[in-house]
Amino acid sequence: MSATSDEATADPSLRCEEARRFAESGDLERAARLFEEVLELGDVPQRALAALGLAVVLEDFGDVEGAREADWAAIETRDAEYGPRAAYHLALSHERAGERGPAGEAWGVVADFGNPAYLPPAFLALARLADDEGDVSSACEWWERAIGTGDEEYAPVAAHDLAHRLLEQGESARAQRVLADALRLVDRAAAPYAYARLAAAIGIAHLDQAIGAFGAVLEAGDGDAEVAALATELLARTLPLRGRGDESAEVWRRGLTDPVLAEQVRARLRRDLPAGDEAGDGAGDGAEAGEPWWEPHVESALRANTLPSLTGEVFGALDDMYALIALRYAEGVADLPVETRELLGRAVRVPSEYAWGRGLHDSFAERLRAAMGSRAPVLPPRWPDPPGG
Repeated sequence: MSATSDEATADPSLRCEEARRFAESGDLERAARLFEEVLELGDVPQRALAALGLAVVLEDFGDVEGAREADWAAIETRDAEYGPRAAYHLALSHERAGERGPAGEAWGVVADFGNPAYLPPAFLALARLADDEGDVSSACEWWERAIGTGDEEYAPVAAHDLAHRLLEQGESARAQRVLADALRLVDRAAAPYAYARLAAAIGIAHLDQAIGAFGAVLEAGDGDAEVAALATELLARTLPLRGRGDESAEVWRRGLTDPVLAEQVRARLRRDLPAGDEAGDGAGDGAEAGEPWWEPHVESALRANTLPSLTGEVFGALDDMYALIALRYAEGVADLPVETRELLGRAVRVPSEYAWGRGLHDSFAERLRAAMGSRAPVLPPRWPDPPGG
């Protein structure tokens, strides 16, 4: 045995150091043996270090139960450094195995040690475990403790989670404060993802606070009609941003059926529609004189926040109908009466007046090639518009 090995045999510290070198070089068996020898010495100062080192080596061996026993051996020494490290190692082992109860116990041990280096992840883990179990009150307390550490890595995550629960409970102002404080802990350049995540959450908190404020105006019920109509519009347009489309439709409905507010609310609902006569009281009732027949359907879609869906349906139908007309025109109209030829020509050119016209023309040309292959008529450039049109 070398001089170094002789010294290691006599000195627990040197044994641990040599075991560490063996572990780093991949000689796990010799590392484990040396750590075990230190443990066999009894209550020596290096016992916690050796137990933790053995736990790590045994885990690398795949001996999960042996590793956990070694972790507990380190924990039981109550060593201020290696005790919480062993509890941290143990908690992660149980988490990987999906063992929530034992994981929570191990995280609790980490917290009990009080070592500042390991408190932030322990507090965050305990908060999430409590939250998963439906104990929101305890979860919030653990999140607040994690935030209180001021840790640049874990405190912002805890703030985000806490704010999410606060928003669910309607505490948007408190959520904003939590997020704003956490944002000051984040270096935007060093952690852009964390910064963006918190900033987005602050925006959501502002949306929820706005929803609450607009709703409060309407609940009062005795304010100025113009203010109430404005609050109706703003509430109805903000709710869908939080995935609350059904509530938005109900806000519009109430405003449109309120005899005092209806006129102003309808004007706000239709602010982006082409100017024209006012629509009827309800969608699907048929068009009034001077009103395009489709406007009640558009208004209904605006109220229900389904305008994109309606637009998709209309363009799909237009694409199909246009293809039928354009195909006959492209195949040749010499055999048709002059009036029919002119009508077909006018029909296929109508879309050119709109921003989406070229897209519809191109769609037809592609469908024609796909359906007829080599038999498809050769369309001139920018068909059906005249050259230079």
